Amino acid sequence: NGFIGRNLKEYLQEKYDKLSTPKRDKLNLLNSSSVESYLKKNNFDVIIHCGVTLTSIEQNLKMYFNIEKLSNSYGKLICIGSGAEFDGKNYIPKMKEDYFNKYIPSKSDIYGYSKYEIAKDILKKKRNIYNLRVFGIFGKYEDYRRRLISNNICRLLCDMNVLINKNASFDYMHVNDFSKIMEMFINKDPKYSTYNTCTGKVIDFLTIAKIINEIDGRNKKIEIKQEGINSEYSGDNSRLSEEFGPINFTSLKISIKELYNWYKYESNLKFNEQLFDTWIKN
Repeated sequence: NGFIGRNLKEYLQEKYDKLSTPKRDKLNLLNSSSVESYLKKNNFDVIIHCGVTLTSIEQNLKMYFNIEKLSNSYGKLICIGSGAEFDGKNYIPKMKEDYFNKYIPSKSDIYGYSKYEIAKDILKKKRNIYNLRVFGIFGKYEDYRRRLISNNICRLLCDMNVLINKNASFDYMHVNDFSKIMEMFINKDPKYSTYNTCTGKVIDFLTIAKIINEIDGRNKKIEIKQEGINSEYSGDNSRLSEEFGPINFTSLKISIKELYNWYKYESNLKFNEQLFDTWIKN
């Protein structure tokens, strides 16, 4: 029911008949016995683990280890990792897989530290568990209150100005492209345990703001709260491209326009200033 899981579901259900997508009320990943019963009963070829909370390291690790410890009960487990594993205070441009563990995220960064601990366990020994480390992934169903691209699309549709806290360069990938990469991993046993799953290219927030403004067509003001530029958030995707071949990523102009039109014509959101007060799942 989350951002990546919901997009993967929509993409994969058109291609695979036997797809199980349980929500929390059907399968509580924090309940060890429920997870064991569910996995042993179904004998899945592939499990994609998207579950995450932003409020508890303990819960994030428990969800993962409840699935991990049953690795003999399924073909393979693919976890959604994050560039946050590298520690936000020590990002460098085009981080490679071997940059992992140079720095450890603070436990105050619940998301980053949780992803770090899971990634560390996956690297401990070669087995049927893989980590797809994503960076700036975006698309429909993401939290428009805090995600740059969706936030500013919605701001414009609310007749507000574009807003950037501070400029930075990110490696952005559309969630549909990520779904295609996921399908590659479903159908192949990868050589490595961990892959930077990114485009290998960066774009700065101000350029993105200009693209969104151009798509909207009203030439609204672009406001930047803080001067300067934050650390680049990007990954080296050589391992991915060398093993799976060159990937044809959708251009940002095309994917941002597609997302703009989805919000405007399909999301059923009411575009006013109250939109940002609470998270409304589309």
